Amino acid sequence: MKLWYSPPSPFARKVRAAAIELGLAERIALVNTPVVPVKPNPALIPENPLVKVPALEAEDGTVLYDSRTICEYLDALAGGNRLFPSGARRWDALRRQSLGDGVMDAGILRRYELLLRPEPLRWDDWLKGQQAKIDFGLDAAERESGAWGDAFDIGHLTIACALGWLEFRFADFDWRAKRPGLDAWYARVAARPSLAQTVPTA
Repeated sequence: MKLWYSPPSPFARKVRAAAIELGLAERIALVNTPVVPVKPNPALIPENPLVKVPALEAEDGTVLYDSRTICEYLDALAGGNRLFPSGARRWDALRRQSLGDGVMDAGILRRYELLLRPEPLRWDDWLKGQQAKIDFGLDAAERESGAWGDAFDIGHLTIACALGWLEFRFADFDWRAKRPGLDAWYARVAARPSLAQTVPTA
C-alpha cells in the first residue's frame, strides 16, 4: 500500500496513527506530498482529484481518499471492530470522530485565513466563528473525557490528533486552561506509540 501524506496534516496523522494502532504501518509506503490550497500539487491530481492528503492506494490498487474512509478500510483490513467498534458503541465512536474532524476543519480554515489572505482582507467575524467552533468542540470533549478511561477508538484518536495539531499550529492558544479533564486525558494518550511516532512537523 502507498499513502500520500504531508507531515503537518492532522488528517494524514490520523491515518498514520491508525495504521500503527492496527499493526499495518510496515505495509504502507509513505509518500511525502506537500499541499497548498491555492496551488494544487500536480503530482497528486492523478491519485486524488480533490488534490488533498491523505490518499491511500489500497492493496487492490484502488486509491481511497478522506481520512474517515481510509481509517475504516485499514480497520477492516486488520480484521474489523478494532478502531471502529460494532453495535451501539460504533455510533459513539463515529460521533467523537466527527467532533475531532470538525475541530480540525475549523482550525485549518482559521489558519488559512491568517496565513494566506492578506491582512487588510482578513474577515474577523470568520476567524471568530471558526475559533468558536474549536472552543465549543473542545468544551464538549472536556465534558465527556472523564468517562473515556482507557478506551481508544477512532473517535479518541481523532480528538487526540486535533489537540496535537492545535498545539503545533496555534501554540499561543491555551486549550488546556479551562479543560483539566481533557488535559489529563491527552497527557496519557499522547504517549501511545501511534501518537508519539506521528507528531506533526513543518
